[in-house]
Parts: sequence; C-alpha cells; structure tokens
Amino acid sequence: MGKTESAFNIQKYHSILCNDYPSFLDDYIALPILQRLDGVGLLCGTDWTPLFNNRFFYSRLDHSIGVALIVWNFTKDKKQTIAGLLHDISTPAFSHVLDFRNEDALTQESTEKLTPRMINEDVELTERLFKDGIYKYEVDNYHKYPIADNCVPGLSADRLEYMYPSGAALCEEWTLPEIEKNYKQITVLTNEKNQEELGFSTEEAAALYAKKFCAVSMLLQKNEDKVAMQLMADVITRAIECGLMAENELYAMDEWYIIECFDKMIQKDIDPVFKRLYKTFRNMKQIRRSENAIRGAYCVNVEVKQRYVNPLVACKDGKARRISSINPEIEQVIKDFLSYKDSSFACVDWHAL
Repeated sequence: MGKTESAFNIQKYHSILCNDYPSFLDDYIALPILQRLDGVGLLCGTDWTPLFNNRFFYSRLDHSIGVALIVWNFTKDKKQTIAGLLHDISTPAFSHVLDFRNEDALTQESTEKLTPRMINEDVELTERLFKDGIYKYEVDNYHKYPIADNCVPGLSADRLEYMYPSGAALCEEWTLPEIEKNYKQITVLTNEKNQEELGFSTEEAAALYAKKFCAVSMLLQKNEDKVAMQLMADVITRAIECGLMAENELYAMDEWYIIECFDKMIQKDIDPVFKRLYKTFRNMKQIRRSENAIRGAYCVNVEVKQRYVNPLVACKDGKARRISSINPEIEQVIKDFLSYKDSSFACVDWHAL
C-alpha cells in the first residue's frame, strides 16, 4: 500500500495520451496549488487498507496532468487544457472520502464547490494566468468544455483518463500496451446534442472500453469500496472531533503523512473510538454481507455514484451512435451494471484495541 514502484510507468502512460507535450503546462504544474495533489490518491483512500490490493499509487496530480494531455491532444486549445489541469484542485486528501463524510456519496461532488474560489484566491496561479492572458472564468469550470467533461454516459477526457489507471491499479484490467492500442482509436465525434464528444473510430475498441469500464466500476459499486470509504470518512470525522487534526489539514498534508501520523497516534493512549475505527480500517481484509446490520460489527448502508459510459462509435454511414445501440452484448453489460445491487449492509468485524 502507498506510493510504490510498479510495472505501470506513469511517464510512458502520459506520453501515450499526448506525444506532443505542451510545455506551457510545466509552469502550472509547478505551482503549489497543483503540487499538493501529488500527495492525494486517485483511489480514495483504498491505498491504505489491506481490504484492497492496489498495484500502485496514482495521484490526483497524475490524473490532472493526464486529463490536460487528453484535452490538448484533441483540441490544441490552451484554455480548455488548463481548465482540465485545474479541475481537481479542490480535492482533499483521500479524495471522495470527504464526500462520504459530507453525506454526498451518491453524487460525490461536494468538494467541487471550492474550485472557483481556490482558483480566484491563489496569487501565484493568478499571476501565471495573467502572464498568459487568460481570465479566471475561462478555466475555473471545466464542465463548460464537453471534451474535458460531459454528462454520463458520454465519454470525456476526465472519464477516459481515470478509468485506465484505475483499472490497472485495482485489478490489472488495463496494461500499457492495451491502453495504447485502445487510445489510438479515440476520435472526436458529434453527439445527440450536437456537441463534440470523445468517441471511438471502431466498434471493437468502443466495446472493449465500455466492457472494461463497467468491470472496474463494478468494484466501486461493491460493498468493499463502500466500507473502505465510509470507514475512512468516520476516521477523519472522529479525528477532527477529538482535535487530532483540523479539516483544513486535509488540504495541506499528503495522505502518507496523515497515515504515518495516525499510525503513531494509535500507539498512544488516545480516544478509543478513533483508535478502534482506525485500527479496523488499517487491518481489515474481508467484509461480511448482510440484509441487516450485524450486531457487534461496523456496518454501512449507503447508495453510491454509478460510474459508467456508453461511448459513441463512428459508423460507416458517417453518423455517430452509442455502442449499446449497435452491440447487443454491450447493451446487456451496461444493463447488468446499472441493475446491480449488493447486499443492503456491508459489515466488517472490529479490530481489537
């Protein structure tokens, strides 16, 4: 667990996303507001519990750079690219765990509200944008650029990017050669709303991506992920309640530093509730499924965001269609994903104090 070396070469992966690296990104990536994201994991705290076996640590900075590279690769537009780079700057340590703490597991957007304010208040970023002749309102909301982001089930740079490394880290669903082959089939198409949207030039590539996307997203629908995220949210809540940390420190400290501090804290005589929550998170290896809460166990019952895509395909008649409308297998894969329900409760036995 944690930041480790692996066979997944992030630099190589980024070069696949864009072999024409835009050098102007370097001045932005070097800013503290972005460098902070190097210590925030993409996989929402699951790097720190043995309930998951993540193959490598992929940061929100890695993700942000990846999104920017995809946007640049397909638009060559500086403003859209910077908007893509900045889209996650309000992400706290452990990413969407804080959305669980904010009771926003279903949309996982509660922390995004801080993005415009953080962009507006950051002096160094303001100076950098001024030098490039870019207004803040042009980069403070990547949702306005459909290549960068769009509504589900569309394929955007954000959605496209995070699923490749997520699949590689969580379950080895993607390898670099597979990503490279699949990504070469990405093109810009026009969707039902007459907007530009990323899609695929071949049915085969679209079907493969949609199938793998649903397979990885299924892991995020299952109770293991719900337990891991809600339990870490409760750990953070208790730590703040006890004065062991302040909420704003989630925007200042690396995840591995927070974990190191918590690891040391539980060696001391501190709040037993925090200690039990944290030790359970750090030691759990399996969960128990149940239709009712199990007495004497830590149990969660929560609905979470459904992440899926139904990408466009360039058809021989010159039109772009959703893969599900031309491929019955993928239509069923998507239906199966959307109808999936795990047990009502996810429970884990408390670790001994």
